This record gives sequence, C-alpha cells and structure tokens, in this order.
Amino acid sequence: FSSFSGKKARTFDLEAMFEQTRRTAVERSRKVLEAREREKEEQAEKEFRSPRADSSASASSATGVASTLTQRYLDVVGDSISDEELTGPSMQSQTSAQGPADDTDDEDGEFIGPPLPPGFKDSDEDNDNDDTEEEDNNPIKKIPDSHEITLQHGTKTVSALGLDPSGARLITGGYDYDVKFWDFAGMDASLQAFRSLQPCECHQIKSLQYSSTGDVILVVSGNSQAKVLDRDGFPVMECIKGDQYIVDMTNTKGHTAMLNSGCWHPKIKEEFLTCSNDGTVRTWDVNNEKKHKSVFKPRSVQGKRVIPTTCTYSRDGKLIAAGCQDGSIQIWDRNMTVHTKFHCRQAHAPGTDTSCLTFSYDGTVLASRGGDDTLKIWDIRQFKKPLNSAERLPSFFPMTDCCFSPDDKILVTGTSVKKGGGSGKLFFFYRETFQKLYEIEVTDASVVRCLWHPKLNQIMVGTGNGLAKVYYDPVKSQRGAKLCVVKTKRKERQAETLTQDYIITPHALPMFREPRQRSTRKQLEKDRLDPMKSHKPEPPVAGPGRGGRVGTHGGTLSSYIVKNIALDKTDDSNPREAILRHAKEAEENPYWVAPAYAKTQPKTVFAEVEPEDDETDTPEWKKRKI
Repeated sequence: FSSFSGKKARTFDLEAMFEQTRRTAVERSRKVLEAREREKEEQAEKEFRSPRADSSASASSATGVASTLTQRYLDVVGDSISDEELTGPSMQSQTSAQGPADDTDDEDGEFIGPPLPPGFKDSDEDNDNDDTEEEDNNPIKKIPDSHEITLQHGTKTVSALGLDPSGARLITGGYDYDVKFWDFAGMDASLQAFRSLQPCECHQIKSLQYSSTGDVILVVSGNSQAKVLDRDGFPVMECIKGDQYIVDMTNTKGHTAMLNSGCWHPKIKEEFLTCSNDGTVRTWDVNNEKKHKSVFKPRSVQGKRVIPTTCTYSRDGKLIAAGCQDGSIQIWDRNMTVHTKFHCRQAHAPGTDTSCLTFSYDGTVLASRGGDDTLKIWDIRQFKKPLNSAERLPSFFPMTDCCFSPDDKILVTGTSVKKGGGSGKLFFFYRETFQKLYEIEVTDASVVRCLWHPKLNQIMVGTGNGLAKVYYDPVKSQRGAKLCVVKTKRKERQAETLTQDYIITPHALPMFREPRQRSTRKQLEKDRLDPMKSHKPEPPVAGPGRGGRVGTHGGTLSSYIVKNIALDKTDDSNPREAILRHAKEAEENPYWVAPAYAKTQPKTVFAEVEPEDDETDTPEWKKRKI
C-alpha cells in the first residue's frame, strides 16, 4: 500500500508530458515543411521557370500532403493539431491576428471548447496527491471504519481471533469451547461459518493463531496441552503433559498447569511458544510432540517463581517476552534460557494480569496491555520507564489485547464494560504522542480481541457477547469482507425446506391399520367385560393383617421378612399319597425316564406274592417286589 510504505510514491503529470510531446512534434513538422517548401520553390525556378502562380500552387499542394501526414503522426501521440498549426508562416500571422488573449490560452494548454469553471482542478492526479498529503497529515483517515459486518460466533465471549497471512480465512474461539472457521471468499451475505468444532472438549479457548505460512493453527485452551490443527481443523499434534510431582519444572517434558497464551515463531514455521500457570515459558517443535525444545523460568525480585500471563516473540524471532503476575515484563534471548536480557520489574501494578505484549513492526518498541487498566509503550533499549502511557482503559478479561496499525503509527486496544454499563469501545492512539485519535463504539458488551491485518487493511474485533465484527473501507481495504458482502444469499433447495421426512411403514398402511374405536363409551363397556382389565385391586390391609398379608407399616427389610414369615404355607396333605397320585398315569404313558431306556432296559420280572388280605384292597405297588 502506498499509504503504509512510509515513502511518497513518484507521480507523473501525464498532461504535461503530452503537451511537451505535442509541441516538439509541431516544431519538427514546421521545420520539415519549411525545408520542403524551399526545395520546391528552388526546383521550380531552375527547371521550369514557370509563373509564380504555378510554383505557389505546387507548394500549397505539397503543404496539404505534409499536413495530412503530420496530422496522422500527432493522432498517434494523443492530441489533435489543426492544419493552421502545421503551416509555418501562416500560423504566425493567424496567431498575431488573434491577439494576446489567445496566446495566453495556447501557453496554458491550448484547450478546445468553452472556458473551464473557476475552482476546476487540472488533473485527477492533483486530487490524489492532495488526498495522500491529507492522509499523511491526518492519520484518522487511514482507519478503515466506514463499513462493518457482524459474524455470529455464539452467545459467549469471543476470546480468540486468528487470520491467516493471506487474509482468506478467519478463525474465532470462545468461552463456549467452539472454534469456528470463516472463509471470506466462500461466504455469501448470510455470513455463516463453514466449520465448527471443539478441539479441546470442555476447555475455554485462550488463543488461536495461524503459522507464518498459514498451513497450521495453534490452539491454546484452558488445559495444559496445546494443540496444532491443520487449515481444515484436523489435529496435527498435541503437546505432552508434564509430571506434576516433579519440583523442578525444567525436568518435566511439558506443562503441568493451565495454559495462558501462545504464539508462533515469525520466521521458523515449525516452532511455537506457550506459557502456563506452572511458572514456565516453553518453546516447542511441531515435529516433536514428546518434549519441549527449551524452558524459560521467570523469577521475581526475591528469586521466587512467578506466573507468566502472556508471551510473544519479537518481529525477528530473536527475543522472547513474557508479562507476569507480579507486574514485571521479562525478555530473554531465544538462545539464552537462564538470565533475562531485558526486564522491567514494575511495568504494571503487582497482582494484575498483563493481558498482551506486542512488538511494533520496526521491532524497536514494545506495547503492553495491563490488568491495571493501562496501555503502555516501551523502548526495550531504555526499559526503566515507558515512553508513553494511557490510563482509564478498563480490562476485565485476561486476554484483552492491543495491536499496531500496518504503518506502525497507530496503536489500537479495546475496553471492557459491565453488563448494562454502556458500550465497549475500540480506542486508537497515535504512537508518537499517545494522543487519542479516534474511538469506535463496537457493541453493548466488552471488546476483548482486536486485530488489524496488514494485507487486508481491515480490523477484526471479538466481543463479550459472542460477536466477531470486521471493519473495512471499500477504497482503502483489500479483499476480505469485501468479497462476501457483495454475494447474494443462496436460495434454499426444495429438499432442505421439508420439515421432516415421511417414512412409510407396513403397519401404517390402511389394510394393516387397527380399527379405531369411534366412541370411548363402547371401549369402556368392552373393558368392563374383560376380567383382567376389570379386576379390582385388593385394598391395603389395616391393622395387624390377616390371611398371610401384613399391614402396610413400612418398606424396610424387617417388614419384608415378617411378611414372608407370616404367609400361610402349611400343607396338611400326605406327601406319599401326593406322589402316588400320578403313578398310574406314569405307568400307562411314560414320558421322562422310561423312553430313554426303551431299547436297552431288560424286561422287569417281579415275583408274585399271594396277598393275605383281599387283593382288591391292596394297592398295586405293594404286589411288586424286585
């Protein structure tokens, strides 16, 4: 972008160039024609000695031919020149006859037609140059906020935003555990996400970021293991969890407590950075998920462990910065893990969460967003006190961030509000003086995330009520939201309009359907004749109980045992007679044992014994002996 490069683009005045070319062509054609006229006159006088009229006629005809050729030449150049301008001496006489006013017009540009109205500017390039100068003098005009679109992520806070380097895809994550993918080129005016997933199950999303190449995404959530997804949301790797029973965090392979933040290395596409409540900042390699690459341990003034709440790389990737809960900002050399290279012990109020650190594009300035409602800017070469500071910027979220504009002249941050306490705003500060340039009322909830993409020149904002807003300008911005707002909503297909599918079952057909009772009275009469449906249940027993039934005095185990004991199970019949009752039937029609031995059992032989008493009174079984 010419407005972000820092240098003025070289401009060319095309009309002045055309005017210079036209004047040069006129002068050359005039000289050629004068030379031709002299040659014709001399040749006519020497050879033919003809009258002056003949020579002048031939000269005028030659002049007409030459003027035609010159006219075609000048048409290619881009301007029209009349025959009077090409005829040398006659042009001078006509010009002197017209007067001084026409000379002035010719010098200005020799316009044809009525005079231009007062206040008309000569060229569009003058307007462009004036606009560029105004933008340089007034940085507010660089803010692309004339148009906006709203993406509905959900109902809870949008706590993470990420844009790929090309600006084609946006990802949003929130307190509802969801990560949604938005494709600007594939969306229409309905603004629907093309994919939604929960990569970390029931953990809030803390941070989302595309790598420098845009092919993988870093997901930092409320658990202790960061995840890496590809562009379509499929898992690539998951960091290992450390051993929480080891005291020295250097000896563990991974984090042992909740993560707070994370980011990719700006130059090395396989390396990323995370910080955690276990008091460490760790670097990782995508190709090695079994162990971290290096460990940085921030320390307080007394040398005790402090918790880092945010971390980031410098623009060249050589420095690692972390903001801690004791209010300090500590910066290490990426290759020196023990001692800090720069540190400021009282950057923010102790006990507050520094929610964001970000380096400027030139790499010399560090901006910090504190939990003490301040925004500060630091020169890391003179790290004792801030260059500038802005106060009264409420922040209720541990991931409220800040960012620089693409031209590095404006610093942006959001503010938080309580429910019903007004509107969350986006504030723009001039980097040099920290003067508040501009503010945007985003919505009636807190502004948590903000991101100004350098290629798209569009501002993405995540809010506390589940919205992701995109601010853009049709002239200053490129692609992004401009691609989807111009597309009309797709018409719903016929199949999608059906509320439910009709499933035909055999029993739903008329020939199999049971006849319905048209009257409930007939159904009641029919049920009354049924002994099962008309059986009256026995009422509960009152008192001590009778007939083996115990009164309803409790549902305990003891009452159940008493109830079973009290059941009348006495049988006064003779068991011998009960068995012999079936003897005759078993002999005539054997069913259980005898058929199994029908082929192998020998024939039984019984001895006949004369009964002493009357045989008619003796049972049959008494007559048989083995």
